[in-house]
Amino acid sequence: MRLHRVMMRFQFELVPVDEVEPWGENRNLHWFGLTEGWYCLDVGGIELLRYTEQTTARRSPAGGRTAPPWADYYVARLWEDILQALPYILEPVPNDLVEFVTTGWTIDFDDIDDAKLLDDTAIDAVTDPYTDRSIDTGYLRFGPELQWWRTLEPVDTVNMDWRFPIDPDGEIAFTAPLSGRTSVNTAEFVSAVTDFDCRLLEAMQVRVDTIAATGVPSEIDIDVASLIREQAERRTWLSQAMAHRVSTDWDAVRAGMSILARHSQ
Repeated sequence: MRLHRVMMRFQFELVPVDEVEPWGENRNLHWFGLTEGWYCLDVGGIELLRYTEQTTARRSPAGGRTAPPWADYYVARLWEDILQALPYILEPVPNDLVEFVTTGWTIDFDDIDDAKLLDDTAIDAVTDPYTDRSIDTGYLRFGPELQWWRTLEPVDTVNMDWRFPIDPDGEIAFTAPLSGRTSVNTAEFVSAVTDFDCRLLEAMQVRVDTIAATGVPSEIDIDVASLIREQAERRTWLSQAMAHRVSTDWDAVRAGMSILARHSQ
């Protein structure tokens, strides 16, 4: 069986370097802060994190500059979250546990803890497979939760669910459906992550090199030597994430799931 090929791409654009907002009273800038910009995840033509025209009009930047209609935050945040989840996303989930792993957000674990149904180790066993594969964009106003998991049958795929909360005031809205599910070939997913990593780090290399060559305004505090070291270090993060092999105790997950199932009856 062949999977209809769905394309995935992490879109982003960085704020012009002279418009990046320094942090704090000391007007400090660092690698993370220099990734200020806009980003979006395009999966099969669905642009997650793309604002509606009405929302974009309310959020237009000053000065008349046209900004992409995407989430506006630090691009490094999405990049870091993807790399942190990557080893878990690439660990296949057994077919009999897919439904449990992907519906973990519906379980009230506070209630389970209060009822003393599971000890701390068992709670971790049943929650970690879900949370390790989740990316929460709660730092955005009404941003979605993204849930990823890999299956090997009938073909090797990475699957993704998304769920948007609703802004009761109607000020923040995205063009994507409020919830949905899509799948991409695992090789396509890895290629998209690799491409995102390459483009972001190349763009940041230009920034780091420019700052190192021209210096920084006197009113802004940047440790240039640390910036150069951090750029070099971050270039290793993807390879480290790809090399990290996780090994979930799926039997422990099944045991915890069985206890929860008996409790719900």
